[in-house]
Amino acid sequence: MKNIDTLLHARWILPVSEGDPCLENHSIAVHEERIVEILPSSEARQQYKAAVELEYENHSLIPGLINAHTHAAMSLFRGLADDIALMDWLQDHIWPAEARWVNEEFVQAGTELAVAEMLRSGTTCFNDMYFFPDITARVAKNAGIRSCVGLIVIDFPTVWAGNAEEYLDKGIAVHDSYRNDDLVRTSFAPHAPYTVSDEPLEKIRSYAHELDIPITMHVHETAFEIQQAVEQDGRRPLQRLNDLGLVSPALLAVHMTQAETHELDQIAESGSHIVHCPESNLKLASGFCPVAESLSRGINVALGTDGAASNNDLDMISEMRTAALLAKGVAEDPTAVPAETALRMATINGARALGIDDRTGSLEPGKDADIVAIRMDCIETAPVYDPVSQLVYSSGREQVSDVWVAGQHLLKNRVLTGIDEASIRLQADQWRDKIITS
Repeated sequence: MKNIDTLLHARWILPVSEGDPCLENHSIAVHEERIVEILPSSEARQQYKAAVELEYENHSLIPGLINAHTHAAMSLFRGLADDIALMDWLQDHIWPAEARWVNEEFVQAGTELAVAEMLRSGTTCFNDMYFFPDITARVAKNAGIRSCVGLIVIDFPTVWAGNAEEYLDKGIAVHDSYRNDDLVRTSFAPHAPYTVSDEPLEKIRSYAHELDIPITMHVHETAFEIQQAVEQDGRRPLQRLNDLGLVSPALLAVHMTQAETHELDQIAESGSHIVHCPESNLKLASGFCPVAESLSRGINVALGTDGAASNNDLDMISEMRTAALLAKGVAEDPTAVPAETALRMATINGARALGIDDRTGSLEPGKDADIVAIRMDCIETAPVYDPVSQLVYSSGREQVSDVWVAGQHLLKNRVLTGIDEASIRLQADQWRDKIITS
C-alpha cells in the first residue's frame, strides 16, 4: 500500500473535468498538497494508507469555488447603503465612507471578515480589488486561502496613493513581494474606464505583459457609464480599451451588463474573459450580462460576488443559482445555462480567467487539493437524483461542511480551524459602532 497524507471517501465527486462526469462512491487521494488520484472507493481502500482518512457518505466533493471578483474589505460596509442607484451609492455613500474610514486597520478587519465568510461558503480562491492590497495579501496568506490580489489604480488620490504613478509603483512592489508565492497571485486592477485615464492604462498594458499577470477592470457596468463616455470621448468604453490594447487574453471585464453584439464578438476574438456578478447587478439594477450569448461565442465567463456592500454576501453557491436562473430568463431559454455550466463558471472558468487552471478549478491528479465537501442529506436537498442540479438549485452555503486549500483542512465540520470566529464577529461589531456613530 502507498502511504499518503489524506484519503477522502465520498458518495459523489463532481470533478468538473473533461466531460463533466459525476463519480459515485469514489475517493480522492491527497499527498503533499496535491491530488494523487481519484478512484473507486473500494480500490482506494486497498491501494492507499493515509495518515488521515475521512468518510463523506452523504456528501458531494467539488472543486473549491473561485470568486472571480470581490472587494473583500468592503464587508465592513455590508448593509450601510442599500436600495440605491449605483452612482448615487458610490458618490453619496460609499466613496465618502471610504474617505472617512479606510486605512490599514479597516482593510485588515474587513478582509479577515470576508475570508472567514468565503471559507465557510466553500470559496477557496478570490480575486480582489481594493486599497492596501499588501494587507489583503497578508491576511489571505495567513488564513491559508488562495488569492489573486488586485493592484488597484485610480486617477485620483486616496489613502493608499496620491496619483496613478504611485498606485503603479506600490502595486508592483506588492507583486514583487509575492512573485513566487504558492497561494498569493496578483493582477492589475484599474478601477474602471471612467476613473483611469489613458496614460496609466497604457502603462498597465505594458506592465501586465511584462509580468504576465491579468488585468481586472469594471467594464460596461451601467448604461450611464457608457452614455457619459460617448458624450466625452465619442467612444464606448470597450472601444477605448481596445484602442489602448487592453482587450486581450489578459483582460477580465467585470460586469459587462451593457454589451452589444459586436462587442461580444470583439471579446470572443480577443480571448478576453467576462466576470459575471449577477446578484450585485440585480441589486443595483445595473442591467443584465448576456451570459448565454457570451458562452455561445466561446467566451470564458467566470462568476464573482462583487463586494458585500452591494450584494450583500460572498456566497458563491447562491451566485451559481442566480446566474443559472437569470441567464434562462434573459435568453428566454430554459436550457441557456444548465447546472453543470453554472458550476464550471464558479470553478474552472474562474481559474482559467486568473491563469491558474493548471493548479486549481477542477479535481484532477496533479492539481492542488482545493476541495469542498457539501452535505446532501438535508431536508432541503432530498431526494438526490442529480447531485449537480441539487448543488446549484437546492443547496445553501450552510451545507458546506469541510474545506481544504492545497490539502490544508481550513474548515472542519463547519468550524474554521485557523481563524477565531468570535474575534472576527467582535471586530466587525466594533467597526459598525464606529461607523454608525460618525
